Amino acid sequence: MVVASAIVFVVSLLIGAVGIYVGARVIVGVGDYDHAIVTALIGSIVWSVVGYVVGWIPLLGPLLALFAYIAVIKFRYPGEWTAAAMIGLVAWVIVLVVLYALAAIGVTGFEAVGVPGFLS
Repeated sequence: MVVASAIVFVVSLLIGAVGIYVGARVIVGVGDYDHAIVTALIGSIVWSVVGYVVGWIPLLGPLLALFAYIAVIKFRYPGEWTAAAMIGLVAWVIVLVVLYALAAIGVTGFEAVGVPGFLS
């Protein structure tokens, strides 16, 4: 059970990192997948902690968690806040497409670690 959970976490993290990698490559021209994996991991942790602390506040809590996630991207990649938000948006769309395709063929569920909105 623990091994299966660890495998799901790692695969989900790698899928989330693909989204960040593509977003960073398209928006700021940085194409390092290892960097995207670390960013996805840090982003997931920050999103979870902020969501736990203030996520219960209607509207404001989720917005603060999203802001914290974008701040991680801003810290990890060059560019302004707009670029960081665009990387996050591209990552979200890429993960949506990848997870939809994988779920449609029965490979995985519709969730990923490292990109907001896809964490179960």
